[in-house]
Amino acid sequence: MMCEVMPTINEGDSVSSQRGSQNGTDAESNFEQLMVNMLDERDKLLESLRETQETLIQSQTKLQDVLHERDVLQRQLNSALPQ
Repeated sequence: MMCEVMPTINEGDSVSSQRGSQNGTDAESNFEQLMVNMLDERDKLLESLRETQETLIQSQTKLQDVLHERDVLQRQLNSALPQ
């Protein structure tokens, strides 16, 4: 009875070390892409925050104008109506 023996693979084999470095390169590339995506998403969120803050400021300004106009109209109404 014969046994087939597989050839031994050295730990320092150039093929396996190339694969390991390629996997490391892939991991680094994936990590870099993840970081770029995160930074892009952060920039989009910051822009959205700025736009929302501007909208809030405009809304608050309009509210103050409307409240002032309401007070003026209320005074006019009170002075025009008999007590």
